[in-house]
Amino acid sequence: MLIARKDETTRSVMSTAPMHPYLARELIARAERADEHWTRLAQMQPADQQIDAGRHMDHVNAGFLARAVADYGWPGVPLVGEVGARAAWRLALRADTRADVQQLASRLMYDAVERGTASLRQWAHLYDRYLANSGRPQLYGTQYRLGLDGPQRQAVSDPAGDLDARRAAVGLPPAGVALRRLRDRLAADPCFDAAGSVVLAGAA
Repeated sequence: MLIARKDETTRSVMSTAPMHPYLARELIARAERADEHWTRLAQMQPADQQIDAGRHMDHVNAGFLARAVADYGWPGVPLVGEVGARAAWRLALRADTRADVQQLASRLMYDAVERGTASLRQWAHLYDRYLANSGRPQLYGTQYRLGLDGPQRQAVSDPAGDLDARRAAVGLPPAGVALRRLRDRLAADPCFDAAGSVVLAGAA
């Protein structure tokens, strides 16, 4: 398990045009359509059919991402650019109906972090998401659920132990700071949903 590494891709990688711009465009388009759908639903009392449509979209996008990584490996910055890499990460975050895709994505993205072509902080969110969806405690405390009193952090491994140290190792702020930021952001923008579904990714 990677616990201490600076979260940065090399500047030369980030400044290079993506090797597969058509894949980048497709990833970005899919992530943007999903963003728009979930943001629109957050502004209303959605019908079950609208929620199901969003989940179906995320499921289809997960299938597309699975095919993309089978063909190209993880869509890191050299392959699809910084925006495309973030879009791939967002599709993986939303792949809640495809535990196999989230597991594969977290493993491949971890390898990309090791190569310096993906974001360590983003990977921490994805790995936590995969753990939470697998019914296991998360490692970095990035995943929340909306409760009666606002966002509540999902179960974390050893929460009273070295959580903040684990978070610092992947470039995340202390858990308490992140929770306050998320609450502030939700208060300022009720439509904000960092993950596009009931489970929220952390604010930092």
